[in-house]
Amino acid sequence: MAETVRVAVVQDCPVPFDLAGTIAKTESLTQKAAATGAKLIVFPEAFVSGYPKGLDFGARVGSRSPQGREVFRRYYDSSIELNSEECRHLGAAARKAKAHLVIGVMEKDGGTLYCTVLFFGPDGALLGKHRKLMPTAMERLIWGFGDGSTMPVFDTSVGKLGAVICWENYMPLLRTAMYAKGIQIYCAPTADDRDTWASTMQHVAMEGRCFVLSSCQYLTRGDCPDDYDAVQGTDAKTVLMRGGSCIVSPLGQLIVAPDFSGPTILTADLDLGDIARGKFDFDVTGHYARPDVFHLQVNERAMTPVSNTVGEPFEN
Repeated sequence: MAETVRVAVVQDCPVPFDLAGTIAKTESLTQKAAATGAKLIVFPEAFVSGYPKGLDFGARVGSRSPQGREVFRRYYDSSIELNSEECRHLGAAARKAKAHLVIGVMEKDGGTLYCTVLFFGPDGALLGKHRKLMPTAMERLIWGFGDGSTMPVFDTSVGKLGAVICWENYMPLLRTAMYAKGIQIYCAPTADDRDTWASTMQHVAMEGRCFVLSSCQYLTRGDCPDDYDAVQGTDAKTVLMRGGSCIVSPLGQLIVAPDFSGPTILTADLDLGDIARGKFDFDVTGHYARPDVFHLQVNERAMTPVSNTVGEPFEN
């Protein structure tokens, strides 16, 4: 593992509801990030192919409209399957960049969409994924729930790498599970562009004594299709998501402060020795833990709704 690693956080937007257009834009942005010398490139939550900010999918308590079903159909069609040509294009982009790629996608699995982060190695291989455990508020209408089987931390050439998505970062037990896996570079793709988000990222970095890379989209109404019926209106200049991406050190210092200026690529050189320096006086699942008082049990089994027992004895 290198002692210093250059990282890049992409703050931009996809081509909403356009899978091919988004993949092409992702490839371009990945190359721009790689040109900075970055060996790890992080994209926002739901970058492929969009976080549907401002849409209501025609839903009210007790009813769903035909128009809303059609919006969902378009969203579903612009999502990505893991065993697909589009997914292979993302791997090829990582391979061309010679960098690890961490990217938020809408994953299509059967009839359900999952808010997922995909991890690609510099050889283009798909290392694995993390599905968002708890979609927030209206997200629960359009996204399924992940389970404990996709909470990986990968031991890579740039450090121990994992991801926690948006408001999952407010789940202390999930954070604890990630700290216990030894996460060193904690990726936080998000759709939260509030001023308060950076303080959450600083808290996570200090609590886990890890580097935190947060990536949020910068999206205007003009970036969306003409018939994108957002509650914010139709003015092309209206900012739907204003960024706020940042990079934080293991002692909670802003290496790169939140950026609200527009589309950009943030870069930093991380001294991985700062992780050990930080854990000198605080290791939340090590010398600062009290397992005699507090103990977390994590279920990492895949929780499927159907189990096939053909050829196996039935148990009461």
